[in-house]
Amino acid sequence: MNIEVNVLNDIADNIIYETENLKTALETLERAFFKVLFVINREDIFVAAMTDADVRRAILAGALLESPISQVANYHPKYMKYDDINLAKQFLEKVTALPVIDENGKIVKIYTRAYKRPIGDIDKLNLPVVIMAGGKGTRLYPYTKILPKPLIPIADIPISERIIQMFQKMGCDEFHMIVNYKKSMIKAYFNDIDCQYNLKFWDETEPLGTGGGLIFLRDSISSTFILTNCDIIILDDVRKIVKHHREAGNKVTMVCSLKNYEIPYGIVKFSEGGDIKSFEEKPKMSFFTNTGYYILEKDVFKYICDAEKADMPEIIEKMRQSGEKVGIYPIGENSWLDMGQFDTMDSMEVKIKGMNMCLWDA
Repeated sequence: MNIEVNVLNDIADNIIYETENLKTALETLERAFFKVLFVINREDIFVAAMTDADVRRAILAGALLESPISQVANYHPKYMKYDDINLAKQFLEKVTALPVIDENGKIVKIYTRAYKRPIGDIDKLNLPVVIMAGGKGTRLYPYTKILPKPLIPIADIPISERIIQMFQKMGCDEFHMIVNYKKSMIKAYFNDIDCQYNLKFWDETEPLGTGGGLIFLRDSISSTFILTNCDIIILDDVRKIVKHHREAGNKVTMVCSLKNYEIPYGIVKFSEGGDIKSFEEKPKMSFFTNTGYYILEKDVFKYICDAEKADMPEIIEKMRQSGEKVGIYPIGENSWLDMGQFDTMDSMEVKIKGMNMCLWDA
């Protein structure tokens, strides 16, 4: 294998102390140049390595976000004691990144592959993508009194077109958009641009929720497919999500994002007699929340009735109670961009303007 390498001298974003927990590891991986963290001890000596897959497997296995990374990290990692790029190339045929350590055991640089490693047989996706675009976007009033939510621009491009472009880069060519509110404007926009993909519209005559409209596609989709709301962008590589979905044998995989939330009030606990037992000022919570992004099998259509309003969580719960395998795929908080409210819309635009949207070019 002909390996080209990158040399990373600024290694701070790929370093983590072994005293940290899984929550910190997930957050650090979002900032990292590549999805491997090198673990150091209190003396800054290299002791272990861990990948995003290691963190995700631990979370899916039930590990708490507060669990120490020492329970997950690989304490027998590959490394080099002297700098030899030719030897590094040999190692990089099997690993994603390779640290070089000095005589004191401290990392001085990191060699990485200069290209993205293929993800099995789904390096290029060829899956249908369904975009739920029928809602009124009431949280974005008064913008949505003029424009339907799918056409609100994020860095000069409508959010729905951005979503399509990102899936296109991964090899998706078949798109379905379920529309209702101001649907004529949405159709007119896409009919007026030069689309290099196949886009079909499905009209709701009345609101059918975030899942009910899928019934229109019952006879049109016969494979694994992707469902997304029209106001979000997921920055994690969907090819990895699909790979996990298939390996887990899921009928539904819900992408869930870590969310850190600070309660803006002090929390008081008291006894039956009214005596104060404890007081915590503005406590912080961390939890995973549904992003509105799913990988689905065609089995989902069996749980949706004609002309019946249904949200995706309701449909998934029906499937779970019927014994179908449903699961999640956890991502970091910064991998979920949500346009649902004014403050998040502004932060989405700032982030997109500051990044390269060609995230997953092969």
